[in-house]
Amino acid sequence: MRVIRGTRTVLRARRDEDLPVLHRELYDDVATRSRADSRPWRPLPATGPEAPYSAAGPGEDVVLFSAVDAESGELVGEALLWGIDTYNRLAHLGISLRPDCRGTGRGTEIVGLLCHYGFTVRGLHRLQLETLAGNIPMITAAEKSGFTVEGRLRRSAWVSGTFEDEVVLGLLAADWLPHS
Repeated sequence: MRVIRGTRTVLRARRDEDLPVLHRELYDDVATRSRADSRPWRPLPATGPEAPYSAAGPGEDVVLFSAVDAESGELVGEALLWGIDTYNRLAHLGISLRPDCRGTGRGTEIVGLLCHYGFTVRGLHRLQLETLAGNIPMITAAEKSGFTVEGRLRRSAWVSGTFEDEVVLGLLAADWLPHS
């Protein structure tokens, strides 16, 4: 099986057995999911055509990974490139970690692995991410990987009954340091 391997984490294809865990620990946590996705939360099944973590066939504009521990193979979260634009050679990235895996520094490694995939494997020119201004762990992981804060979208995200600011971060292939 082909994978993107880091020191502690491996990005691999999403498998059917990942779906219940991702659904239970990431999607069904309404408060956290509402902060991580710009779409409104709604009750969805863990499997089937509407399942939010479906490992459906490959698409042109999204690549889904499961992030797993390099030693044990235990699922630690999800990682993805989305909005892939092959003409302008850019994509957006996102990660979401299981609650027990947050605060371990793993997010920084996963962002770096996504950069490797986007720049080295896919030949992209630019990666971008958008996150809530209060999501300090994501902003920190991105900055440690070389991303630069490019802007702030004031009160652009509706989250659990209030508007919050979003921060836009970007990284160009020419500025990426592969060991980040």
